[in-house]
Amino acid sequence: MKKITVLLLTLALGVSALTGCGSKEDSSSETSKETTETAKKSEDKAIYRTLDEIKESGKIVIGVFSDKNPFGYVDEKGEYQGYDVYFAERLAEDLGVEVEYVSTEPASRVEYLQTGKVDIILANFTVTEERAESVDFALPYMKVALGVVSPDDALITSPEDLNGKKLIVAKGTTAETYFTENYPDVELVKFDQYTETYNALIDGRGDAFSTDNTEVLAWALQNDGFTVGITSLGDLDTIAPAVSKGNTTLLDWINEEIKSLADEQFFHANYKETLEPVYGDEVDPDSLVVEGGVVEE
Repeated sequence: MKKITVLLLTLALGVSALTGCGSKEDSSSETSKETTETAKKSEDKAIYRTLDEIKESGKIVIGVFSDKNPFGYVDEKGEYQGYDVYFAERLAEDLGVEVEYVSTEPASRVEYLQTGKVDIILANFTVTEERAESVDFALPYMKVALGVVSPDDALITSPEDLNGKKLIVAKGTTAETYFTENYPDVELVKFDQYTETYNALIDGRGDAFSTDNTEVLAWALQNDGFTVGITSLGDLDTIAPAVSKGNTTLLDWINEEIKSLADEQFFHANYKETLEPVYGDEVDPDSLVVEGGVVEE
């Protein structure tokens, strides 16, 4: 009888232990689930520094191109130059802080804002509805359309000329989107960096290259043997600064800054300093420059 009692007690303790283990496992699973959900919410939350936080730090971080002359590039001395950089310097000056530049690629611009890697993107960022879902755009400071540059001895003068041919584009650009949606018979050869796109064009790895018309025109003027056969394609778009979604204090300050700079025709002065040496008489500044955020046709 004593043996039976001990056996039953042992079985009872075993069941209790198993039940306890199961309970601990369920608790661990719930904790893991809660942690995952918390992490996801954290990932979904925008990461940015407010205007006051930037001022307190004494530095603003701005994403620009390092290989898109004359808009954003690094010169022979290792210093950032160009139309976007000229504007960035003024923003930092009027904010009373130092500026730190972060080189970006076209496809990284949204990501750099969302992850807090930069405070502002000033990298020929064309305003589109799709991008506006992920970042907040300030008032525009430039007008732009698409252009196509190709070799003089095989000049592309219409999009239809590209059917069945190879068109070089940079990933994450409006050119990539436009040709994907409107000209599916054009084979797109994609690269991450602008340096790669132009090298590919020079090497004959594509029949033409498309990006902003202002940029391909500048490049063609500096490279013999190439011409912009399509000078304006698609809708007239605008270029604007962008900040992380929801960063209203920084966005509002940039908008007021752009409006106030119109009093001194800042962007025309910017054009004269950075773009006129490249374009010469080939481009009317008013066809490109936007003052005070007001776009005039």
